Amino acid sequence: MSKVPTVLLIGTADTKSAELLFMRECIEAGGGRVTVMDVGVLDGAPFVPEITNAEVAAAAGRSVAEVAASGDENSAMTLMARGAAKLAARWHAEGRIDGLLALGGTMGTDLALEVAQALPLGVPKVVVSTIAYSHLLPPERIPPDLIMVLWAGGLYGLNSLCRSALSQAAGAVLGACRQARAPAFERPLVGMTSLGSSALTYMKTLKPALEARGYEVAVFHTTGMGGRAFEALAAEGRFCAVMDFSLQELANQLGGSCVTAGPDRLLGAGRAGTPQIVAPGAIDMLDFPAWQPTPQGLEGRPAHTHNRLLASALSAPAFRRGVATEIASRLARAEGATCVLLPLQGIEGWDRPGEPLHDPEGLAAFTAALRDSVGATRMIELDAHINDAAFCEAALRVFDAWVADGTVPAGRPA
Repeated sequence: MSKVPTVLLIGTADTKSAELLFMRECIEAGGGRVTVMDVGVLDGAPFVPEITNAEVAAAAGRSVAEVAASGDENSAMTLMARGAAKLAARWHAEGRIDGLLALGGTMGTDLALEVAQALPLGVPKVVVSTIAYSHLLPPERIPPDLIMVLWAGGLYGLNSLCRSALSQAAGAVLGACRQARAPAFERPLVGMTSLGSSALTYMKTLKPALEARGYEVAVFHTTGMGGRAFEALAAEGRFCAVMDFSLQELANQLGGSCVTAGPDRLLGAGRAGTPQIVAPGAIDMLDFPAWQPTPQGLEGRPAHTHNRLLASALSAPAFRRGVATEIASRLARAEGATCVLLPLQGIEGWDRPGEPLHDPEGLAAFTAALRDSVGATRMIELDAHINDAAFCEAALRVFDAWVADGTVPAGRPA
């Protein structure tokens, strides 16, 4: 970016003034500007921040005194987080800030996550935290583009260890603000989901085919955070159409897996009225961390270890019937055109004869339940595997028909 970037620096000025001033110094030494937001509820900060705690409290509809008297530290910080998120979103929309840098322990991290979620995908977000990447952080609260830095030795006061962490974080957000390129959206954007390129392979055919038609294609890896990013953009109406062909994050959500994109999976495009072609790719699997014991209820089920991080176990037919019902329910709420493609010969790479997760009985149970519950939603059954050329051809036929009748805007060749 050509302009001097401005970083929104968030912390409690009453207790973390030395750290905030040090990070401000680092950013300014690097040629950036800083807007400090004070989210503390006590007075006595040794400097005057650009955004005072009174302004933050007011954005939450309270005074600082009311926040302090709200009950306990949790209620107070929750209120300040609400105000901070509103102000951050407003300042970014007005072009007054280019990135976020926040610091804190568990309290500050709780607030920082809410503020980070209020900023659009692609806005640089760095959080310095004593619990960076901790098991205390629920996946649904972590923005998919968040950068975290461990605040080593930073619980109380400055020292050489925490100066190292704070300076790295300052450099990270400043560099990101300088180098970040906002999406141009020069051509209509199609959002597509897939599970890597081994379990599901259709994007290798569909991406170049759609690009030749004048569309940009973004493929999202549905291992939790990818689905979060996909849903966030879909909810904003960023896609001209979606090909949501990997729904195992929804199955994971229903099955209690930690590999989830949150409760709104398969809802964003429908709420935005975006045309969507949907297929049940990989809904037969429940994912779990490969470095942990197999979850209760999946012991003895056929499984595939993808790598040392991720493993998948085959779900039972009864569970898959419930997944089918939930897919139909979510699609029934869609405000835009919807079409389901149902491959009858398998729904992921290991669901073929001779492969470890091939389960005709389970697929038949899912298929029957989807037929019974899909209602008015258009469904096309295919005597093919999801990775077969016939599946891609069917998807393109639906897409091309929507372009022809104006449901999807025409592409713009590069």
